[in-house]
Amino acid sequence: MISVVIPVFNGEETIVRAVDSALAQQVSLEVIVINDCSTDRTAEILKKYTADGRVRLFENPSNLGVAETRNRGVAAARGEYVAFLDADDWWEEGKLAEQENLLARTGGVVCSTARRLSCEETGKNGQIIHVPAKVTYRSLLGHNSIACSSVVIRTDVAREFPMAHSEIHEDYLTWLKILKKYKVCYGVDKPYLNYALSTVGKSGSKLHSAKMTFGVYRQAGLNFVASCVCFAAYALHGLWNYYRPGGHR
Repeated sequence: MISVVIPVFNGEETIVRAVDSALAQQVSLEVIVINDCSTDRTAEILKKYTADGRVRLFENPSNLGVAETRNRGVAAARGEYVAFLDADDWWEEGKLAEQENLLARTGGVVCSTARRLSCEETGKNGQIIHVPAKVTYRSLLGHNSIACSSVVIRTDVAREFPMAHSEIHEDYLTWLKILKKYKVCYGVDKPYLNYALSTVGKSGSKLHSAKMTFGVYRQAGLNFVASCVCFAAYALHGLWNYYRPGGHR
């Protein structure tokens, strides 16, 4: 079974789309939705799922932030694998089945997919960001090609490396730690994930996102010089990927 972990904070406009896209996956699953003290109608909207035995609803006693909320979902997971899905993203049918088959075939511990951007404001709506067949620790240092909402990971590995440091890119830091030990993340180069590209979230500002990326390298244990080298690779990749004609390849 796959345990789908969906943290949500003030997601009244998108949470149903996210949950329904998980329930549409043709695999054995449970959907763990954790309301992180939303102040909008999220809690009321989620009541529609109380009769569905596949959905488990949790309420945080206080606002924990996305990293700790995901960790709470992982702790509650009953499946062999955990899949992460943010409340403003959604999946295409067939995603989890293909990833489950790939991990079973390869013996891998983590898998991600390509994603389709969804953001009318940026002009990047519908653009696809591809993933390689294998992502290694070394390649990940220069570019975070693993989208959190596309990940399926073995539950014991997710518990071994809980997410931390929400002030930076907590998911990127986690993938680096995992690949340093387990070597490879397998990629399915199909846009099974529809990724809501935010212009107002913590990654919305390019400068702020860049500072968080440098913070990831430091938290991952790289010294200052190594962090600068990796950051230079990250910056060059970003310039090439976002500003060349037909970018996001």
